Amino acid sequence: MKTLFTLFLVVLFNLPSLAQDAATISETTTYYFIRHAEKDRTDKANKNPELNKLGEKRAKNWSNYFKKIDFDAIYSTDYNRTQQTAAPTAKKQKLDVVSYDPRTLYTNDFAKATRGKTVLVVGHSNTTPAFVNMVLDKKKHKDIADNDNSKLFIVTISGDTITDEVLTIH
Repeated sequence: MKTLFTLFLVVLFNLPSLAQDAATISETTTYYFIRHAEKDRTDKANKNPELNKLGEKRAKNWSNYFKKIDFDAIYSTDYNRTQQTAAPTAKKQKLDVVSYDPRTLYTNDFAKATRGKTVLVVGHSNTTPAFVNMVLDKKKHKDIADNDNSKLFIVTISGDTITDEVLTIH
């Protein structure tokens, strides 16, 4: 009887840590990173242009591409072109677009806020790959060409494993 009682106590006191380990293992964070759609380039002095017609079409196409993905959050820099790229997806998914500062990308606060979630992040030709590299904790991806608005970076974090892939979506 004493052995059975001891075994019971060992199991009882280890249940919380076992449950925590199981939660950590099953928790997956997935980031979808895109660059903003095509911007209006008619005014070279405009530092905050809107999307052009092709960009508006691409933003809608992104929302169609993402229709089977249930995002928990959508982040965008506070520029017109990124907000307008994120807007159709956010509207379809009934989410607000959360602004982030492109000078401070993958912070501890961001990692905590998005842990275990599926997140869309809309950025720029230089900030998108930089953000991905920060999540990966290595310099793997170079800046996106200025005329390329078709790249989709998918980063998945599951436990201690981080995987990434890059797709071209036309």
